[in-house]
Amino acid sequence: MKAVVYKGPFTVAVEDVEKPTIQHPNDVIVRVTSTAICGSDLHMYEGRTAAEPGIVFGHENMGVIEDLGQGVTTLKEGDRVVMPFNVACGFCMNCVEGYTGFCITVNPGFAGGAYGYVAMGPWKGGQAEYIRVPYADFNCLKLPQGNEHETDFILLADIFPTGYHGCELAQVRPGESVAVYGAGPVGLMAAYSALLRGARKVFVVDRVPERLQKAEEIGAVPINFAEGDPVEQIEEQTEGIGTDKGVDAVGYQATAQGTDNEEPAIVLNSLVRTVRPTGALGVPGLYVPSDPGGPDEQAKQGMLLVAIGRLFEKGLRMGTGQCNVKRYNRFLRDMIIDGRAKPSFVVSHELPLDQASSAYDKFDKRIEGFTKVVLHP
Repeated sequence: MKAVVYKGPFTVAVEDVEKPTIQHPNDVIVRVTSTAICGSDLHMYEGRTAAEPGIVFGHENMGVIEDLGQGVTTLKEGDRVVMPFNVACGFCMNCVEGYTGFCITVNPGFAGGAYGYVAMGPWKGGQAEYIRVPYADFNCLKLPQGNEHETDFILLADIFPTGYHGCELAQVRPGESVAVYGAGPVGLMAAYSALLRGARKVFVVDRVPERLQKAEEIGAVPINFAEGDPVEQIEEQTEGIGTDKGVDAVGYQATAQGTDNEEPAIVLNSLVRTVRPTGALGVPGLYVPSDPGGPDEQAKQGMLLVAIGRLFEKGLRMGTGQCNVKRYNRFLRDMIIDGRAKPSFVVSHELPLDQASSAYDKFDKRIEGFTKVVLHP
């Protein structure tokens, strides 16, 4: 079968690889109909991780079940399904408590597993024609038959729940103001989720015009940090108080105002300044324990200079960690079906799988309006 294979920094290729087979009675084999490129994939693509050549990328996947093990009880051949990027067992201590992003079964020695991602277990990615899904009764979310809402449903694998998770971590409530740093796919989903949750005003901070335009189109207030200190811009529109809540949808590859120089802690410190005293921060943005491409020795070890004194002084609360997708994907699916949510506004390109190499290059360079790419094998 064809699959997107990592070859080395800034290089992927669509190659023939072995088609997956049933290895356990709880497995299913899904024929992939849509798979998305995630900003997290770029960390591997750019050579910033320990990813070795040969990894099949792709943790945002959906499709139709083609084969299933004898132990699968709630699914059947032909079912249309979407899988959380979290690979989870459903029965360990963390899964039972709802922390499926931190399953301790699927990736021994590490809390959490994912498809096609370095250090996240042996699970091959779904930027391919087929994918094996373990613990399928738990990991597959059934969808209506057909192809309706295809580009909405694929976002249930990761970025829609992850954006919503950022708001959940910050405990966004109706009537509140929210600052979202980052207008990439997760940031736009966080802003959208804040509005779905009833926020009265949502500021979105970025410097890419196309992304800020998308934020404005959904009813958020765009803040271009290339035009001045984003904290000051937001304070000017909140009577100097700041926002009630904040979401970091950028992570450790943040850049300084007016430059392309990385400052891994700049978003966290800006949020500490932005959010009013006793407010809360949600941090779904990725911070890794070891970043070979970090700008200094501390950053390379995942250690950042964060204004913890100011955070303490303001009595701010902060929630972090990757999204437990299963906590949200069912009701977000139902909102899509009922017409209450249409997250596909963030999708900029739908391309065949054989154009993956070009898509990665353009998405990484943020050119030609590449915001979110969905590949169709």
